[in-house]
Amino acid sequence: MKPDKFIPYATQQITEDDIAAVTAALRSPFLTTGPAVNKFEDKICEVTGAKYAVAVCNGTAALHLASLALLNPGDKVLTTPNSFVATSNSILYAGARPVFMDIAENGNIDLEKCEKLLAADSKKEIKALYAVHFSGNPVDLKKLGEIKDKFGIKILEDCAHSLGASFNYAFNTAASPESETHIEKNDLKAGGCHNSDCSILSFHPVKHITTGEGGAITTNSEEIYKKLLILRSHGIERSNFISKEMAFDSKGNLNPWYYEMQALGFNYRITDFQCALGVSQLGRLTEFVSRRRHIAQIYDGFFKNADYIKPLYLYNGRSSYHLYVVKIDFNKINLTRAEFMMKLKDKNIGSQLHYIPINKQPFYISLGYGKEENTVINDYYDKCLSIPMYNSLSDGQAGYVAETILKITQAKGK
Repeated sequence: MKPDKFIPYATQQITEDDIAAVTAALRSPFLTTGPAVNKFEDKICEVTGAKYAVAVCNGTAALHLASLALLNPGDKVLTTPNSFVATSNSILYAGARPVFMDIAENGNIDLEKCEKLLAADSKKEIKALYAVHFSGNPVDLKKLGEIKDKFGIKILEDCAHSLGASFNYAFNTAASPESETHIEKNDLKAGGCHNSDCSILSFHPVKHITTGEGGAITTNSEEIYKKLLILRSHGIERSNFISKEMAFDSKGNLNPWYYEMQALGFNYRITDFQCALGVSQLGRLTEFVSRRRHIAQIYDGFFKNADYIKPLYLYNGRSSYHLYVVKIDFNKINLTRAEFMMKLKDKNIGSQLHYIPINKQPFYISLGYGKEENTVINDYYDKCLSIPMYNSLSDGQAGYVAETILKITQAKGK
């Protein structure tokens, strides 16, 4: 039966505890750059295992600052076309140049092809690799580490989709539903920078936890951490001064008004009340991710033997399932994807597409991209569709979504 309310493809979940946390922050003396920011950053380190975290106003700002910390103008950077444009845009912001690699069948960047291109790079022009854990499913962190060690390049993990995900060398492939019971204490958590220089997180409302808008960079490098802190706030330093003559008076007293702009930074700070919401939400991260994994298992059950439709990858108990993507052979069901999405909308079901290949965007075509022979992502783009996946989606709603999709595909355009 068609539900009374529309089922979106994604939405936030806000509780009375969240509202109370934000209200308390609004009643405090600090609205921005106060104690809640530090508390949020500490909590991020706790849930990811990283040594340092720098919270910023959004995920794009996180990518921008991380790119400025890692890259130099003219660097070539391997990255995926299967992401939001912010990932590769941040490379351009730093004056570097993206090199778009094909994806593997699970939607992640193809690390085998990356390794081959790096091995053929006799001039050593490729300086970094940006790996997106697409949909919440981690890339092979063991392979990522091998590439970093072998070629000495910088590694950034885009964890905008993967907060709460993990990777274990013993279980590094898409696994059976029972795999979640094997999760061990030595699992590598997404955002922990185990085999990378930086990771970035996003707290947009459709993500696992939200601060409204917001993002963060994690790192285990004190040098990178200190650079990020300065870049986050106008490039200003308030303690480690270069000009001692201006910082101190003639009697050696610190001039209390003094600060120094030591780099060309940005105002990418996040507010205290946003971070208060983030702390509250992070307290339920395990619950949120567990719920998403349960929904994924429901969907997998419905689509297990379906014609014309299959999940992007088999159930993986280490994916955090930011997205649940299906691949549909629209030609064989005599429907365009637009028609299919409209039929879902008529049944009060939302859907979305993740993503239009970045190298096919008009701006990137104007830069000379778009002719790459990336056959896997071209096939993926022809068939992909993201269906509802969020913390508060009920079992009944998930079942209705799956049954409706199966009915539409079986009708074959009728």
